[in-house]
Amino acid sequence: MMDFRSGRRRGEEGIAAVIDFLLSNARLVLGVGGAAVLGIATLVVKHLIERAGRAAEDEKVEQKMVESWEELGLASASPAQIGKSLEGVVMKEVAKATKQQRADLCEKSSLDIQSKSDVKSKRLQLCVPTLQDRLQQFYYTRAALGPMEVRRAQSLALDICTEIQGFLHTRHPDMPLGEMSLGGSLLDDLEVVRADHACLLVPLQLEASLWHLIPGEETLLTHPLHWMVRRVNLEYFPRGRSYWDRFLVGGYLSSEALVNMLSKTVMETMNWPSISSILDCRVQPVLGGPELCLEIRWCVCGVWVCVLVWMSVDGGGRNVGDPPLFISMIPVLREDDVVLTGQPELTAPWVNAWHLSLYPWETRRLAQLDESDGGCRRNVLKTLKAVCKLNPALRPLPSAPLANLILHLSDRENDWSEGSLAARFQQCIAELIGCLEQGALHSYFKPAVNLLGSLSEEQVDQMGFMLYCAMSEPEILLI
Repeated sequence: MMDFRSGRRRGEEGIAAVIDFLLSNARLVLGVGGAAVLGIATLVVKHLIERAGRAAEDEKVEQKMVESWEELGLASASPAQIGKSLEGVVMKEVAKATKQQRADLCEKSSLDIQSKSDVKSKRLQLCVPTLQDRLQQFYYTRAALGPMEVRRAQSLALDICTEIQGFLHTRHPDMPLGEMSLGGSLLDDLEVVRADHACLLVPLQLEASLWHLIPGEETLLTHPLHWMVRRVNLEYFPRGRSYWDRFLVGGYLSSEALVNMLSKTVMETMNWPSISSILDCRVQPVLGGPELCLEIRWCVCGVWVCVLVWMSVDGGGRNVGDPPLFISMIPVLREDDVVLTGQPELTAPWVNAWHLSLYPWETRRLAQLDESDGGCRRNVLKTLKAVCKLNPALRPLPSAPLANLILHLSDRENDWSEGSLAARFQQCIAELIGCLEQGALHSYFKPAVNLLGSLSEEQVDQMGFMLYCAMSEPEILLI
């Protein structure tokens, strides 16, 4: 196979020899200036021949051809034109290099600005707290109570409990009562925002052979939470054999009659001013309602102050007083794991009915689940309770539906770790919206009970609207 490239090179060498001969004799014929012009022209022609040989290998042929013709024009010009043309060529090359350098600098500066903006955005993302962070901050700063606050309220409630029990033993020594104790969310570490409520449980001791507890489903009321206590064996143990026979109505123990007796004996008869001076607080009964309730405020240096450090301000910015500590007295009947409470406000209009309290079951179940997997169900419950307590639109929602909502959700969700607090919180909000739309949230232990039945249509609409807005912006519940 013939090598055309080697033949071309030999031809180029012959032409170069001829050019060298002409240049060597040009000085004798044309003089110094003409020889210089001829030399330049010869170099240009030589460059053209070399570039033509490599045209297929070069990607910028057209641009170089233009430059070559400019050089050829420079060769055929006069010395003055040569200077101007050289200056133009140099300025053109300088401008081209400057333009390229400027483009490189602009590109570099844009990359620097973009990198700085990316770093700044990352810093902003690091500075903005997530919903998880906001929930934890809300829990520790607003929902959870301090240990000193809890102990202070518990101590005061127990002092009141001791005074009431001593008075009842003195006034009614034959009344078979058990040891009064503190109960409710304050005892179970489920109280939120402020320790402003406590429960005093007054256990009644019934003779097992004379009294029988009837489940609500087996009574004429057919309500799962409305139980009745029937007097039995009247033919062998006639009426009057038991102390509680005096509160019989239609053969059943009346919770309303018992509460009325305690209201007259405790609320209206005890010397509350004397007790107030002993305990260094002002204790006064809350009369006019179906509940047995006391209102307590502390007294320091002759000035009545709140039990807790908390202040409310009206629209004009004036202090309108501190909330007191309210203590509720609740008569209790116990049989195995069944706890019945005498609360006529929950069983009205039935005077013989006793309320089945599901609170012990719910609280015990939540504690067992959290202990088994180290979950945060109780923290989620306290967060939801605090949100409802601080939000006027959600305030009518009691805590029982929230606890049962978490219990239902625990049957479907296994991850209740601390890191899933935000996910479980949002899921509870979504579940609660669905329950409000259906108008029903069934009890975990008594599915026939609708825990939302006590809410009005207007309250349900307000709650639903507030929670619906919180689906896209959960932070509005934490304000």
